[in-house]
Amino acid sequence: MTSASFAAIARRLMSHPAAPFHEAVARAEVETICREHGLITRRDGVGNVLIELKRGRTTRPLVMVAHLDHPGFDIHRRLDQRRYLARFLGGVPPGYFRPGTKLRLLPGGDGARLGRSIGRPADREYEICHASAAKSLPNFAVWELPDFKLRDGHIRGRACDDLIGVAAILATLIDLKSQRRACWAIGAITRAEEIGFGGALALAGTQDLPRRSLVVSLETSREMPPIKMGQGVIVRVGDRSSVFDSKATRFLVEVAGELKPANPGFQFQRALMSGGSCEGTVFAEAGYQTAALCVALGNYHNCGRRSLVAAEFVSLDDAINMVALLIRAAVMLPRFRRLTDRLRLRLRRLHRASRRRLRSTA
Repeated sequence: MTSASFAAIARRLMSHPAAPFHEAVARAEVETICREHGLITRRDGVGNVLIELKRGRTTRPLVMVAHLDHPGFDIHRRLDQRRYLARFLGGVPPGYFRPGTKLRLLPGGDGARLGRSIGRPADREYEICHASAAKSLPNFAVWELPDFKLRDGHIRGRACDDLIGVAAILATLIDLKSQRRACWAIGAITRAEEIGFGGALALAGTQDLPRRSLVVSLETSREMPPIKMGQGVIVRVGDRSSVFDSKATRFLVEVAGELKPANPGFQFQRALMSGGSCEGTVFAEAGYQTAALCVALGNYHNCGRRSLVAAEFVSLDDAINMVALLIRAAVMLPRFRRLTDRLRLRLRRLHRASRRRLRSTA
């Protein structure tokens, strides 16, 4: 997958604003991209999209999970011809809700401004003021920020989280299909993650994914030391809530280690990304062998400096490295046990090398 091809996929996805429970247009774009590349999709009972590619005698799937939604305003009542009552869904600190901040109403894309907070702070309900009287009630609103920009090697826009992860799934499946390599890969694109993993919880509780799947949660995650943007995809050891499966994580690290000599531009990092919880925790708690990958994110949830909303941004190279690692992991999954046993064999050799001297000096 070239940088230009990946950026084109990301641009298409990011041009369709979404919020929890309001992902239909972005989801339709996912399905359109899949049709263009001959990838078969289906929806589960709650509207998550599942994309499956199976070729050869592989017996275990690599499941890649990412979500469509981004924090936004759920509009649920008209106050008068130019004002609406909305509840904000997603994690953004109170200081960012400044009256007068520009918003975009959807569907339609009309401009609006944030009004005053209404009710208790815990309710997170706000007045939204429309510039002119509207005939119909909008469904939701998002911050008025650029959809997509590519500048200085960075993708910038309102919602890198988690449309970059969705783009990585699509890019991986497109490349795997074109390469005609034996693999079993499933993309699971979920809804309503920002309100507490709604779509992922529903999917994990069904039989839609084989229980023997290796699940890899894909995210953009707040940049935190020692992680640095631009230094590669991150093998995410865990999140704020849990630590992921040791062997699954080791498998990704071993694959990354083999990928690096053959691809000089490939970089990866390994870290516990404790800035938030991700869908990996959902699948791990449901009993799936789970690992996670992410790329470093700037202006997480549009939280910029001085409590001003701002576009999120990620390194395009980091995203390309995520795709490269996923492609290689899907192809090498049949070697999971051989790769993860390397540590045990190394430890056994170290034991043999030291035990005679240990006994003689006891």
